Amino acid sequence: MAINMNKHVFKGHKTILGSKYVTYGEVELPLRDDLCSRATSFDWGHNGPASMQLSFAILIQLSDETIATKHTVRFTQEIVKQFSSRDWVLSANDVLEWINTNEATTKDTKAELTLVTQASKRLKSDSKPKIKKSNVVKTICKELEITQKQLAEILEVPEGTVSSWAVKNEIPRLGKKAIEFYTISHKNQKIVDSYKDFIHLLQAS
Repeated sequence: MAINMNKHVFKGHKTILGSKYVTYGEVELPLRDDLCSRATSFDWGHNGPASMQLSFAILIQLSDETIATKHTVRFTQEIVKQFSSRDWVLSANDVLEWINTNEATTKDTKAELTLVTQASKRLKSDSKPKIKKSNVVKTICKELEITQKQLAEILEVPEGTVSSWAVKNEIPRLGKKAIEFYTISHKNQKIVDSYKDFIHLLQAS
């Protein structure tokens, strides 16, 4: 049986630049690499090492090491792999129900633990899972609803520099910082504009 019954939820979020955050009860979810070291960060949408690490961290948050280890592979395939969007929410009650169902249908614990061990070794030997990466420059431009030329103007760099980033599918650290700063400023400006529109409506009424 699972332990630590509660009504908290797990939440995952990816920024437009690929940074990933996972919380539980509004607190950052521990990586738990002290008990299971498949990856140094979390990920989802596939069954690679980082997704396995997330599965283990979620399972052990609501059960124990034996249960978490035994069901990490299956939980990754059935749950974590299905998180296809940048943001997701998973209730603790749903995780507990999944654990109880799979514990009840497990007939050969030793065989499944052997399967987990073998899968772990295969994943460690392949540190670079074949995952199709979206183009970071195109993704940013789509998020901000601007062209690559406009992005170059915002960052005050030559348009060819941005084109080079798009070809290499990577942005240097300072470029990422500048984009993050612009994104925050852009959101704040929208809030200010909405507030001004609201004030104008009040004054006109």
